[in-house]
Amino acid sequence: MAGVYSATTAPNPKSSWFMVPSENLDKIRCGIKVIEVLLSFVAFITEEVVNSCISCTALYFFEFVSCTAFLFTLLLLILLSTTLHTRVGISCWPSLDFGYTVFIFVLFFIASSVFASDNSGTVTEKFAVVFGFLATVMFVIDLILFVRNRGLPFKKDGKPEPSNGGPPMVEAGALETAKLNTPANETD
Repeated sequence: MAGVYSATTAPNPKSSWFMVPSENLDKIRCGIKVIEVLLSFVAFITEEVVNSCISCTALYFFEFVSCTAFLFTLLLLILLSTTLHTRVGISCWPSLDFGYTVFIFVLFFIASSVFASDNSGTVTEKFAVVFGFLATVMFVIDLILFVRNRGLPFKKDGKPEPSNGGPPMVEAGALETAKLNTPANETD
């Protein structure tokens, strides 16, 4: 009797909670996002070790950006590499991922540049700046790979997209052309 059921019963390969590669994240970009999280965390920790500052505005801005990059990149990595992204209710993950990565890249570049130009020159501040720029480079690499593999997510390629699981929307002109091109002996 066991032989009858073994041929028709198959394990579900999608039952795993960790889904890399997936439609939103491939293995290489997952590794890059892990490196982004680690570098942002190290930049944040090295900035926290700074004992005193002459002009603390640059230090505090760098602290805010590095902590934000660490926490939100970690959250994005967890959402995109697990099945949790299906439960959030967001359907535009590529656009969100691209927009977030651009935003954090710009903030990290500005914060690292300002902190590099306005610090007291201690070793820990220099290490924080180095890790800030390394994280910035990783965000740029992430953007380059995203665009190379998927293109720009905001650019429409002219193809109609299905809405709510229904058939794709067809333009009226295309529908009329299709009706005109049917042979005369066929009926609707």
